[in-house]
Amino acid sequence: MTTTDVRVLRPDDWDRWFSNLELAFGGREAEEEREFDRSVTECERSIGVWDGDEVVATAGAFSFRLSVPGGALVPAAGVTMVSVAPTHRRRGLLTAMMRRQLDDIRALGEPLALLTASEPAIYGRFGYGAATQQLMADIQSSLVRLQLPPGTEEIRLRLAKPADVLEQCEAVYAQSVAARPGMLARQPGWERQGVLDPPEDRGGAGALQCVVAERGGETVGYARYHNKAQWQPGAVPEGTVILRDLEALDPAAYGALWQFLFDIDLTSTVKVRNRPADDAWLHLVSDIRRCAVRLRDGLYLRPVEVGAALEARTYATDVDVVLDVTDSFCPWNEGRWRLTGGPKGASCVRTEDPAELALSVRELGSAYLGGTALTALAAAGRVRELREGALAEASAAFAAPVLPWLPHGF
Repeated sequence: MTTTDVRVLRPDDWDRWFSNLELAFGGREAEEEREFDRSVTECERSIGVWDGDEVVATAGAFSFRLSVPGGALVPAAGVTMVSVAPTHRRRGLLTAMMRRQLDDIRALGEPLALLTASEPAIYGRFGYGAATQQLMADIQSSLVRLQLPPGTEEIRLRLAKPADVLEQCEAVYAQSVAARPGMLARQPGWERQGVLDPPEDRGGAGALQCVVAERGGETVGYARYHNKAQWQPGAVPEGTVILRDLEALDPAAYGALWQFLFDIDLTSTVKVRNRPADDAWLHLVSDIRRCAVRLRDGLYLRPVEVGAALEARTYATDVDVVLDVTDSFCPWNEGRWRLTGGPKGASCVRTEDPAELALSVRELGSAYLGGTALTALAAAGRVRELREGALAEASAAFAAPVLPWLPHGF
């Protein structure tokens, strides 16, 4: 067993630290992406495990604010850049980094920790639960028609270079954040992620393009996309529009942008890689069976401070329930908590009253944003009802009017 040393990342060590991460994920990033990652790395929140002069494990965190039910933007640590060198696996390095991170997050007063999992099986044991889903689809746009919302014809669309309209697009995104749980209020510099476009990452598609939706001279929506040309024998065009991201402030702008994507010349498919599971286009298309819709896990969330986390959001219905929470990795969360709240706010405090629902912090993480019902978790044996009626009451209260969604990774 070699001697290892856990250290806070020094800026001068970033290249060596990040190279270990790249090795773990299978190769070097494009220079444009690498430069972006360097610019947003918070070295004071990043750690490395060193074996002599060699970096053998990495982990970092971003200082985010996460939209939660009720519209509040809650401080949250975005756990990121986690890797362990293949030569140092099964030595407890990941557990040591997770321990260090969660202690630091608690000390900073952030009630939530977030991550996107390269391997979902890893993080459940550290209390992270799958809290959002992302919708993917391959829409046969040459065969599917859209029933557009009223007012779509009033929207003016114009093409622009993505970097030239970045400020306007970012303003639209910022107005959308509070309306959907799971979205991140982007910190300065993060807007650049949306226009990164290294040629080696396009998979044969063309350069990133942007279409802007305007009404009365004001930007009310945008879509960023790639166009991938393809021809079948006999010179039959069969290209693909690859949607990167789309935001709109009202149904008319939203419908106009989707119609534009469907109508791009020489294409027959719109490929969707990350949209909300309840995205409105699902109700605009004429034939959902020609859209090849599928879901996958998105954001993973864990309450770091159960009381503060549950107080930070509102609840769809009035609720008064005693939760018996288990959390072996963060034992300060263990025990009974009385959650009292409703649409206007909530309190969550320690109590000696009898427990009414029993669950682990992982289930709380899955249910926190309203995307996973407590009743579904109970049906899987992961939540136990200890007072008749408590499960239905709590599950209804935790629901959100729209499904949560993480629009981009970190």
